[in-house]
Amino acid sequence: MSQHTAEPRVVYEGRYQRMVVRGTWEYSERTHAGGLAAIIVAVTPDDEVLFVEQFRVPLQARTIEMPAGLVGDITAGESIEASAIRELEEETGWTAAHAEVLMIGPTSSGASSEKVAFVRVTGLRRVGEGGGDDSEDITVHHVPRRRAAAWLVEKMGQGYELDAKLWAGLWMIEHHLDGRPR
Repeated sequence: MSQHTAEPRVVYEGRYQRMVVRGTWEYSERTHAGGLAAIIVAVTPDDEVLFVEQFRVPLQARTIEMPAGLVGDITAGESIEASAIRELEEETGWTAAHAEVLMIGPTSSGASSEKVAFVRVTGLRRVGEGGGDDSEDITVHHVPRRRAAAWLVEKMGQGYELDAKLWAGLWMIEHHLDGRPR
């Protein structure tokens, strides 16, 4: 029986993740419906990119990320756009008038079935301090767009863990997916 036709077997299921074996392949899945996360590409009216800093247990390190969250983890059937705006507000204290899904793709196709949606938000306005929910300790950073890539490199040099998707998000601020300038 090949990996393509083997039935999946759940070997562990927690609150947010499950481990699955299919043939000889092992991978993780999100337990919430759809297994989708949203990365929010957000630029303030002052032309600052919003980043969040938090400690991530799997890495045992502080990370710099774009605001992000699980789609439909609180309300089943919640749209990607509504989830993105909710997570943006919760994590950063900013809300958005509009959200546009730019693309959806796998996060780590060899280790997880999770997919991520890049969501561009516009019409931002500040409504609070952010910082996440009671289980999170998030620091919000507002970085001038023209300096954002250099700032990320500085943070790497300071020992922060950074996901390569950050640079994809920065590219999407300036470009359509086909490479045309915005």
